[in-house]
Amino acid sequence: MEKTSFEDLFRKELQFIENHLPHYFAETSELSREGLSQLNESINYSLLSGGKRFRPVLSLLTAEALGSSPDRVLPLAAAVEFIHTYSLIHDDLPAMDNDSLRRGKPTNHVVFGEATALLAGDALLTEAFCVLAKGYRDRPQVGLKVIEMLAGATGLFGMVGGQGIGYVALGGEEIRRIDAKNSRTQNWGLDSCEL
Repeated sequence: MEKTSFEDLFRKELQFIENHLPHYFAETSELSREGLSQLNESINYSLLSGGKRFRPVLSLLTAEALGSSPDRVLPLAAAVEFIHTYSLIHDDLPAMDNDSLRRGKPTNHVVFGEATALLAGDALLTEAFCVLAKGYRDRPQVGLKVIEMLAGATGLFGMVGGQGIGYVALGGEEIRRIDAKNSRTQNWGLDSCEL
């Protein structure tokens, strides 16, 4: 049996995620209204802009290591990436970090305006839980557990709470100076392995 390096496994799962993500917010006739079309474009601009995709890939690799099909955790992997992308869009807004570049490209609010960027982040957060509800419809107990776990890891006592603590502690200035090991970035990504 040929040994596969971690890097090869990571690349394989990364490609799986990259191929899968565009299906969630594909252009359809339902998006023909101007506001929806622009909002969808804004979502895809950030969601499909690349990145390490560490959290969803970790979910897929964990599933494989435990002998489970990647399809079993694909809704969770997508939801985790939606939430991560939403957090980046909101972090870049003028009221937060006020960044104009992300991954060498203009940030979402620079391209689409603050209101559309805010709504794109909101839509990604909401759609994350919709993907979970639909993805685990045939296994409702798993779905409820995953939704509870992800909401807890990203809500008031998770990522968003960590941002709030940092915002107050720094007087609203330069939130990104917060230690990268706090709940904002670390804990919820590792929770994605529990499925």
